[in-house]
Amino acid sequence: MDAAKTSGIFIHQYAGLPHGPAFEHWRERTFGACGLDIGPSRGDSIDCRLQVSVVDNIALAIPEGASAQYSRTQSHLADGSHDLVLIAAHAGLVRVGQNGHAVELAPAQMVLVDMGITGTVGHTEEDRFTTIRMPRRALLEINPRAEDKLSQLLSDGALAETILRYHSLAAHHAPHLDAVGQRLTAQHMVDLVGLLLGTDAEHASLARGRGHAAARLDLMRADVMAALGRNDLCLSEIATRSGLSPRQAQRLFEQAGTTFTEFVLEQRLLQARKLLSDPRARTRKISDIAHSSGFSDLSYFNRAFRKRFAATPSELREA
Repeated sequence: MDAAKTSGIFIHQYAGLPHGPAFEHWRERTFGACGLDIGPSRGDSIDCRLQVSVVDNIALAIPEGASAQYSRTQSHLADGSHDLVLIAAHAGLVRVGQNGHAVELAPAQMVLVDMGITGTVGHTEEDRFTTIRMPRRALLEINPRAEDKLSQLLSDGALAETILRYHSLAAHHAPHLDAVGQRLTAQHMVDLVGLLLGTDAEHASLARGRGHAAARLDLMRADVMAALGRNDLCLSEIATRSGLSPRQAQRLFEQAGTTFTEFVLEQRLLQARKLLSDPRARTRKISDIAHSSGFSDLSYFNRAFRKRFAATPSELREA
């Protein structure tokens, strides 16, 4: 049993029977503030690892483990929270209860629930989900009729996939951003949820132009960063992964003040500079560093590096 916090990312773990002083202390410290209780979802023991990432005014949760059920009971409603939570299934069959009504989620299906109502959701090793908790007012601003979709099964192919991928990206990286970056990320996430719920034309246009576009650009950038070492990296592959045509993807990069090619080159050069400056990579050949950063032509790498940093790779390493 332990708990850790790093820059807005909280990790709570517990394995054992749901009683005794140690468990009670952990349960109160972990779930008391968020108005939930926890028990086993199968058998007699709890086995869970819960990551909660706080990003501005939203909280992104990634529960894992063999047995845990999270509950909002009648006694918890006294805290007055009316936040809304989007629960998204990733694997298995996730059963969500809300005020006596139950819905089962297959992978990529989602449901919006209300913290002002009793409810339960659990996971096992086979049944996994993630959640997005957001202020009711924030979601109603982008979708005034969001409450009409409470407890309804939600599924929208490409948009659901975007939400799942953006959740993962934001949960691991957004807490490390500055206040402005966190605020924008939170807004983009709420915009995506608003679109999933089917908002009106006026709000949908705003959400697509603001949240959906930004989320797709962030995801494409992340895909580029994960594949920098591949010299066959191309726009069409990155665009397809985000459900876009190459032209649509290029337009998003251009709206951010660059092109796909310029972004890839800049990130490869920055990665090469980082490796050249790392004492642990001192014995690596410059050609090896260039290749691992995605450059297949050493002459081109040297020219591009000198143009960008006003020094050759060898000069920077010596400095």
